[in-house]
Amino acid sequence: MLKYLRQIWHSKDLRNKIIFTILMIVLYRVMTHITIPGVNKEALQFVFDRNALLGAFSMLTGGSAENFSIVLMGLSPYINASIIMQLLTVIIPRLEELSKEGESGRKTINKWTRWITLPLAFVQSYGMIALINAQASVPIIDNIGDPLTILPIMLIISTGTVVLMWIGEVMTEKGIGNGISILILASILASVPPLLGPSFALAQNETERLIPMVAVMLITLILTLIVVLFTEGQRRIPVTYAGRKVKAKAEQSFLPIRVNQAGMIPIIFAVSLVTFPSIIGQFLLYAQAPWVQAIGRFTTTQFTHTSWLYILSYFLLVIAFTFFYVSITFNTEQVADNIQKRGGFIPGLRPGKETAEYLAKVSNRMNLFGGAMIGGIAVLPLIIQILFTELGVSGVPLVVGGAGIIIVVGVVLDIVRRINAQLLVQHYDRFYKG
Repeated sequence: MLKYLRQIWHSKDLRNKIIFTILMIVLYRVMTHITIPGVNKEALQFVFDRNALLGAFSMLTGGSAENFSIVLMGLSPYINASIIMQLLTVIIPRLEELSKEGESGRKTINKWTRWITLPLAFVQSYGMIALINAQASVPIIDNIGDPLTILPIMLIISTGTVVLMWIGEVMTEKGIGNGISILILASILASVPPLLGPSFALAQNETERLIPMVAVMLITLILTLIVVLFTEGQRRIPVTYAGRKVKAKAEQSFLPIRVNQAGMIPIIFAVSLVTFPSIIGQFLLYAQAPWVQAIGRFTTTQFTHTSWLYILSYFLLVIAFTFFYVSITFNTEQVADNIQKRGGFIPGLRPGKETAEYLAKVSNRMNLFGGAMIGGIAVLPLIIQILFTELGVSGVPLVVGGAGIIIVVGVVLDIVRRINAQLLVQHYDRFYKG
């Protein structure tokens, strides 16, 4: 381990990228603690203490919502814009063609995603301000109905999201990896110390909570190990190329298909959608029409973290987004065509259509298993919390939820792969220059 770290440190280019990434994360964490002027912090704390949904949202934004900071919305508008663009890619033929044009097409789609993010951030900022303000017994912001009061705040929050988006892209360009994912990782990890501190204090004062707390820590470690093994798992489909004599198993070519082909994307998309009904429902509670209030009560009570409807919806959305995302990113016909153009074939199958159908069949099976596995890991901590509550063991929060574990493991493994790739490139450069 020390040798590995020494290699990273001695690589000037890689060292500079890591330092730059850390500085950007520090800048992001500072921004999450800059509270918008004129906010009643006591009323704000009261809202987050009694609303678990807002507390979960604050965790994903690294505490920016709980601090009512200039980056109140975090990267959620950008994530929602990405979901919209993914859906439009399937619906609009022109976007589908762009997605197949490689790097240039992806850059165009990313540009449009950024343009969609700005109006989404502006609209969502008003919704979040109104939601938090409505939950408080004392107004968090006075005169919220005055445009001169609310519009500057909305502009600040929207600008904060745009700045975060820019920071993420700069980190991708000059840092060690996907900047947006690293910022989400930093948000999740930043929420761990505030959870552990009160839990340790509670366990010291009430020894009967020590065993559940140790159990939660062990469950978190076991889930992390399972996610690592699951993320690295893959099925290798043998591919034989004409003119190449395979004399040993080590010389056999393979087409690897990961068990978790979609990575953490389905989790992020599913979390954004499954929390939407509850947020809308909390607005509907303040409507004048009784039937609208009834809809609001239903959505706010049924779409909570302790609701089986919420858990089932969450699980099914993860599976659905797994199939959806992989159908866009893994084009079996194109893969089969590339294998055929290189003079290759899968033993026992004809090149072309038959190969594409086989790859689609394998991919669908892997998606079903992978999506179910991701969804199961995501909802398992919620089920454990329900069981703890029924057993009378409350007040022992999970260190990181199932979704958080999948995101953290996925981002960390991606960072490690990128670092190893850069070390390997520099090794080859020294070899050829030497």
